[in-house]
Amino acid sequence: MKGLEIFFKTLEKEKVEFLFSPPNSFGRTADELFEKKFSKSKYLERIVSGTEQGASHMADGYARVTGKPGVVVCDSDTSATNTITGLQTANMDSASLVVFVCHFSEDKDLTNIFETIDHVGISRSCTKHNFLVKKIDDLSRTIREALHLSVTGRPGTILVDISKEALDDSANFKFPSIDNISGYKVPTFGPKKDIQKAVKLIMSAKRPIVFGGGGIVISEATKALQKFANRLKIPVTLTLMGLGGYPPDDPMRVSWIGMHGSYFANMAVHNSDLVICIGARFDDRSTGGVFDKFAPDANVIHIDIDPSTINKNIKVHCPVVGDAKSVISQLDESIPLTFKPDKAERDEWFTQIKEWESTHPTVANQKGKVIKTSYAIDTLSKITKGKAVVVTDVGQHQMWVAQYYQFENPRNQITSGGLGTMGFGFPAAIGAKLGRPKDMVLAVCGDGSFQMNMQEFSTAVENNLDLKIILINNGHHGMVRQWQTLFFNKNYSCCKFDLNPDYVKIAKSYGAKSFKIDSPKHLEASIKEGFSTKGVVLMEIVVDHTEMVYPMLTPGGTMDNMLFGPDDPIPAGPVPDMS
Repeated sequence: MKGLEIFFKTLEKEKVEFLFSPPNSFGRTADELFEKKFSKSKYLERIVSGTEQGASHMADGYARVTGKPGVVVCDSDTSATNTITGLQTANMDSASLVVFVCHFSEDKDLTNIFETIDHVGISRSCTKHNFLVKKIDDLSRTIREALHLSVTGRPGTILVDISKEALDDSANFKFPSIDNISGYKVPTFGPKKDIQKAVKLIMSAKRPIVFGGGGIVISEATKALQKFANRLKIPVTLTLMGLGGYPPDDPMRVSWIGMHGSYFANMAVHNSDLVICIGARFDDRSTGGVFDKFAPDANVIHIDIDPSTINKNIKVHCPVVGDAKSVISQLDESIPLTFKPDKAERDEWFTQIKEWESTHPTVANQKGKVIKTSYAIDTLSKITKGKAVVVTDVGQHQMWVAQYYQFENPRNQITSGGLGTMGFGFPAAIGAKLGRPKDMVLAVCGDGSFQMNMQEFSTAVENNLDLKIILINNGHHGMVRQWQTLFFNKNYSCCKFDLNPDYVKIAKSYGAKSFKIDSPKHLEASIKEGFSTKGVVLMEIVVDHTEMVYPMLTPGGTMDNMLFGPDDPIPAGPVPDMS
């Protein structure tokens, strides 16, 4: 069997559902083999993206909503180099993306520029691991290891560079076991001494709070955390990546934290005496970036499966390396059943949090004749009852989704949190819909981000997806405008779109359905009409470009220092870095 067939056969036996590939990336020989032997397989459905970058975002979206590896198959030309942004996007958010760079069209008798691209080298900094396959005997095993590595431990991205020789040579097909991968061990349970130390801190805390990140979602730890938090009466707040990981109506839930998180959640973290961080990185967007002043009166327990994240930004008093779900269960079982937190202390703590909430509640108000984006997102949440899969692009709309969409379930909030990749939303939503075909999937995009990958209409329409696109059109790069308003004395530069396309016509030209919404009184009815229409539907919502996202941590400030409106004084100091 040729190496090329072994490649596809191994992926088929691994039950890979979709192969996301850029246009024309297989080449003639691979196309013919695939059509002849694998086109009727119950697996390996090929999804061709409209742009070379789009394929990796589609695979990323698929991976995030399913927990399975998203697989990209591409040639060794620019199809491969254009996966780098997708690899970095997925890796920073711990998504299971595997890119197979196959030298399909390389001519061994000619000197070809694509032979000189060091795919392993250029991808090393944006992957969990990468492989170079030179021999056919290593091919099947390496494919299996790549898929396994991508979803175990802290999920991440893998690149596999497969040489022309490995694809052209012949060998008997083998499907080797990968039970033991040399040098790779995944921690599950935390060390007993660390668990015991954490238990003492938890039992003695008066104002504890759980600081929950994406690790809760990845570990499927929601129910374990609910049991733990409700038993010990510990409030739970979430980072951007943790949204969906804890039910919004649970009595222990305290909104979300960060740059545009809720005031009362940020205040609760800042004034706590114990932060129990589970599956989060303590990055600057969730802490304010002044790491030495984070929760100044608190001990910090940090639970994470990746030891490299511990003590990276925040000094940790009790590190616990292990799987989030397993460690939560360990803690719960290690605390005596007879232990009950002091009721008066907990009542005082929750009363204080409620007072902070009443001081600055997160409420969407529609005023005037122009639609407010916050009101539009709040309307979306109410119509869908928080149960849709919502995939966002990057910018103001991303933050309003985090603030106003009440995510009921894990793996329903899909966004580029670490890298902030504009153009991510639409292709990722396509991958999400393929992975969860029975669920409602919404792509919520800003007009700035949408223009970067709107060619993916071709993929969405061609595959007959029932996908709804909420296009927030404010005619600007909204977040850039907000920062220039607040920190650059309204010296606007490169944030307004002097020439904006007709998105309704563009969607229709691809065969999608589309319409524009520009009145608050028609908003709810129009959205419901779009949702009830089958197929790819673009709903362009024209919104107020002057609306800004509040509250907002003051850059360079601590978590108790927030802006609530344009009249709040801006702290003196150097101009912040918005990247």
